[in-house]
Formats: sequence, structure tokens, C-alpha cells
Amino acid sequence: MTTTADIRRTPARFRAGEARAARIGRPLRLVGGVRRVDEVLMTRIGKALTERDEPGAALADAMRLRAGTPGRVSMADFRTALADGAEAVRDAPAALRDFFAVVEEVPAWVDWEVLEQGAAVYRRFGQNAADVLLQLSLVGGYRFGGPPDLLVATGGLTGGTARRRLAETQTWTTSLSEPGALRRDGEGWRLTVHVRAMHALVNAAFERSDRWDVDRWGLPINQADQAATLGLFDAAVLLGVRTLGVPVSTADSRAVMHLWRYVGWLLGVDEQWLVTSERDRHRLNYHLLRAQDDVTPAGPELAGAIVGVLRGQRHGRFRAERALSMLTVLLGRRSMHDLGLTVRPPWALAYLWPLNTWRYRLLGRTPVGRRRLEAWGRRVIDRTARDHFGDAPPTVGPLRAE
Repeated sequence: MTTTADIRRTPARFRAGEARAARIGRPLRLVGGVRRVDEVLMTRIGKALTERDEPGAALADAMRLRAGTPGRVSMADFRTALADGAEAVRDAPAALRDFFAVVEEVPAWVDWEVLEQGAAVYRRFGQNAADVLLQLSLVGGYRFGGPPDLLVATGGLTGGTARRRLAETQTWTTSLSEPGALRRDGEGWRLTVHVRAMHALVNAAFERSDRWDVDRWGLPINQADQAATLGLFDAAVLLGVRTLGVPVSTADSRAVMHLWRYVGWLLGVDEQWLVTSERDRHRLNYHLLRAQDDVTPAGPELAGAIVGVLRGQRHGRFRAERALSMLTVLLGRRSMHDLGLTVRPPWALAYLWPLNTWRYRLLGRTPVGRRRLEAWGRRVIDRTARDHFGDAPPTVGPLRAE
């Protein structure tokens, strides 16, 4: 992928915290079968810190033009195209047509049956997936500098915005598990393309801003960080739910990986980072982990904000203590200290393992039981939406071109 950022040197953050990251990544090294560090892959990762989603970047540039400028894409244009296609926009600008030509083309490797199986598996994971996404995927990602610092810079997940931004993230991830969600007219497809445009606009706003140190961090939203984030949503979740006592078959693993491979493609993640198997993702995740910087002050700030959101919900004290107990297991004591979180005994697993054994190894062995697990998963989604949005419809963040 050739970008305007290719001439930049590798950002200073690259491998700056490698010794610590290697310690954290020992489980990934084992499950990924990594015998030695692949230096060719590490070089590609370093370069990817300065690479972006080019179709998204072209769209963002067009959306940031002044009104009346030829080629400008308005918010109304984007919303119309998102709902009905670029052909529904009168005299659609080239950047809009090109962007939607990309996202509307389904890659030849997409297998809809396997993809729908992956969505069903995610639904059956229920609260387990919600817990792992919050704790291992979200809070766990705050242990390394870069993306957390961007979140703080944009005001995301800090202060008064924490609850809503967390809710928006969960709205998007849960939308992907609904039947038909990633078809062109599905809610998951629409929200994923919306998120891609939002990422591109953030990049455009920060890339040339004095609020972001490109030499230190690379592009605000870059291909390496997007690949790492994708790994937190697919293989990391599979590892996490297993830690909570949920069995994952080979077929279910393959289906979940296929689901997120297509989601990554829709988000503009380059094909070289879209792996097909869980083992390959663990191997890639291990190398991405070694490329990271150490924790920065943004990490504890964000982690504390998440715990604060939990404390503010119904049964907030129990939810926060439960999360801290699970975080201690999933992240380890050192990472808890790095994030300024209080270490708790692993009491949450003492009841989750027996409960998940009954749910998945007994109830889940029958078709009726699997349907009950999917229904439970939907109730978890509905309850989470009510906790965050009340009676208002769940939404994701609005696009801002300024």
C-alpha cells in the first residue's frame, strides 16, 4: 500500500516497550507456536504504523472541504449513500462513489454461511463475550501507548463522555452478531462503514495537527493499530472466553475468525493483516504486541474511567468488583498495577466456571439448548443497551468533519 506517509521514518514508539510486551505476550507465543521473532514481519508492522486506509482518507478529505467547493461530500450525502448507495446521491462526488464502490464489493473469499455461524457463536457467548470485550480487549489495550493517547486527545472514554463512548462501542460490536447484520442492508454493515468513515475523519483532523506527535506515535489511526485492534475482537475473545470456562470448537473458532475477517475488510484493514485462522492471528498478535510502546498516563486514566462507568450502573459496586476480579485473571497483577487498578482475588471465576460448564457442556450440547443460549445472548445485548441508553435507541458517535 503506497501512502503519503511512506516517506516518514518508523515512529519512536516502535518496539519501545518490547521487553515488557514480550513478557505480557508469553501466552500468545505458546498458542501461536512462535519459536522466534519474525524480523521481516516486524519490519512490516513498523512500516504499517505510517500507513492508513486510503479510500477512507480520500473520503475524509472530501468531507472536510468548504461548502460549495467542487468535489465536497456533505454529511447528508454520506448518510444517503450509507442508506441507499452512492447512486442515490445526485451528482455524487468522486470520493463518495469510489468509497462506496470499495465497501459494497464483497470479497470472493466471503462465505456467508460460515459468517452467519460466527455471528451465532458470538451470540451464544453472551455475557462472556461482553466481559472479555470490555476487560481483555478494551481495558487490556490500554497497557500500551498510542491508541489510548489518541482516545484521551479526542475526549473519548474520559470524564463525562466515558459512559456514552463505551455504549457506542458496545452497540457496534453487538450489532455484528445479529443474523444478516453484515449484508448490505444490515445494521452491522451500516455501523461498520460509519465507523470506518469516523476513523478516517479522526485521522484527517489529527494527522497534521500539533495535538498529535506523528514522529512518536505514527499516524493517529494506522494499519498496524487497526490490525492489533482486530486481533482484540477475534482471537483475543476466543482466548478470553476459554479462560472463563467456555469451550470453543474448531468450527466455531473458524467461524468467528471469518466473521471478523470481513469486518476488518469493511473497516479498511489491509488484506495482509486479515488472517484466516485463530493460530495465525495469535502469531500476528504476538508480533504486534512486541511492536508496542510502554504504558503512558493515558492508560490508567482510561481504565479508571471504565471502572467508574461500571460503578455508576445498577448494582454498580458488584459490577465494578466483579470486573476487577476478572481483570486480575485476564491481565495479571503487574498489568493491574500498570493501569492503576486494584488487584482482586479471582472470585468471579469461582462461579463462572461451574455456570459455564452447565451452560455450554451440558445445555449447549442440544439444539434446544443452543437456541436458549442465543436467546440469553440477545437478552444480554438488550440489558447492556438499557444500562447505557435507557429508553433511547442505541447509537454510535456522530461524524464530525471539522
